[in-house]
Amino acid sequence: MSMITAATWVPRGSAAAYPKKYDVDENELARISKLAKLQLEDAKADFDNANTGREDMTTDNSSDEEEKGARLPRSQGDADDDLTAYNLEHYDSDAVDENGESMPMFGNARSLAYHDTNADDPYITLRDDEENEEKDELQILASDNMLVAAKVEDEVAHLEIYVYEDEADNLYVHHDIMLPAIPLCVEWLDLPVGKDVIDSDSRGNYVAVGTFDPDIELWDLDTIDCMYPNAILGRGGDDGKAEPGDETAVKKKKKRKKSKKVNDDYHIDAILSLAANRHHRNLLASSSADKTVKLWDLNTTKCAKSYSHHTDKVCSIAWHPKETTVLLSGSYDRTVVASDMRAPDAKVPKWGVESDVETVTWDPHDSNFFYVTTESGIIHYHDVRTAPTSPGASIPVWKIQAHDQSISSFDINPIIPGYLATGSTDKEVKLWSIRPSGPSMVVSRNLGVGKVFSTKFAPDPEVAFRLAVAGSKGAMQIWDTSTNAAVRRTFANRMAPTDGEIKERTVGIEEDSSDGEEEGGPEVGGEDKKGKDGWQSMDED
Repeated sequence: MSMITAATWVPRGSAAAYPKKYDVDENELARISKLAKLQLEDAKADFDNANTGREDMTTDNSSDEEEKGARLPRSQGDADDDLTAYNLEHYDSDAVDENGESMPMFGNARSLAYHDTNADDPYITLRDDEENEEKDELQILASDNMLVAAKVEDEVAHLEIYVYEDEADNLYVHHDIMLPAIPLCVEWLDLPVGKDVIDSDSRGNYVAVGTFDPDIELWDLDTIDCMYPNAILGRGGDDGKAEPGDETAVKKKKKRKKSKKVNDDYHIDAILSLAANRHHRNLLASSSADKTVKLWDLNTTKCAKSYSHHTDKVCSIAWHPKETTVLLSGSYDRTVVASDMRAPDAKVPKWGVESDVETVTWDPHDSNFFYVTTESGIIHYHDVRTAPTSPGASIPVWKIQAHDQSISSFDINPIIPGYLATGSTDKEVKLWSIRPSGPSMVVSRNLGVGKVFSTKFAPDPEVAFRLAVAGSKGAMQIWDTSTNAAVRRTFANRMAPTDGEIKERTVGIEEDSSDGEEEGGPEVGGEDKKGKDGWQSMDED
């Protein structure tokens, strides 16, 4: 079992040339100790709740058996003997040293010996030349592109950070980050987070991750072997900031566990979409299965405002490219809303579509228009200036049946106007040309990634024709669409002329086919040979 649910590019020059290793200093030690303690407390509370429910069931069953004259199989004395024999009453207590002092988790880390150089440490056998070799292996060149993929493999959720070397036709996994739950969306951030003081001009290389959990995790992509996220947006982040002994925080935490009502402070269900504001870099919008959209301040990691314009799950959001406070949102209630985040109580224009919304996207080359893709495989193209009086009265500028099944991914080339890519659960990737007369399909391909969950154009002019495609087979493919003959004919004015025939090019990492998927890579010149599919995610037909 393996699948990639979402992916995003990192612009060239944003990643550090030499990523740093995770360093546990005293401040970081205190932070992760607090997070670990919170996770342990949550696990213990869940365990106690489960035991309480089990005891209630046992009591009910015992009453029934006593009525029938039955005897209990074990006495309370037997249970007490087990507790004494295995010391179960103190299984989660801190260990005690020979002097009788407590030894808490990570408590002895401060007493470890420190050496100025690795040469002074007798336990380190890795010398500087080997360290330099390892450092060179981790180097990211200015001509490299980084991609972040949200992946599930053998029930293990993690982020895979790829490096794409265009000139060498090479794609490899640089490092990965373990996640607590299945990831659903990722968004690249250029603002450092988790810092005490953030300069308005400072730049970073971070990623926000939304999962089936209601919290949003923020990770530093320039640090490898991270143990915990740099920051958490949501209930988990608030709990992690509470000081030990803060009774008010403890009471609030217990109250939250009892109630999962929609509120203005955090999400209570899965995070379905994330959108970073590129003009106001400290703002991140999120949408959730709890039917709300929330606006987060990354400087404070707090929710600034919550919006409830929809009556069902909000699956896709996008910031307006010029009107920097306007957010587009699409929902399973089959409506699309364009709202000004400065006026949460104002009446908002709504557009209606024929089925559940899958994605919403503004046209970066003409910000008066936006695209909507739906579960029924249709693309809608709307003019925001002609808002309907009701969702049912919506009239698009044009619409087209692009796929036979759901359009699960959609992207507009940020460099080349009128160049679109769609991906569907029918396993097809299609490229489109948008003219004044309307859309026309340029080419369709099955790239062998299974059901397509992500199609993303590269953000840099040097690699404008590269398209990253991923899906239910867990494979990432980089398709150089400029090597396709139909694309070259359609966008001839956007690329340099060449002599002779050009072989179509894709670059990817072959996945293990032990899960039953057919072996071999995709046939770029046409569809893959139809074989017997193995296990696939997302209700594979």
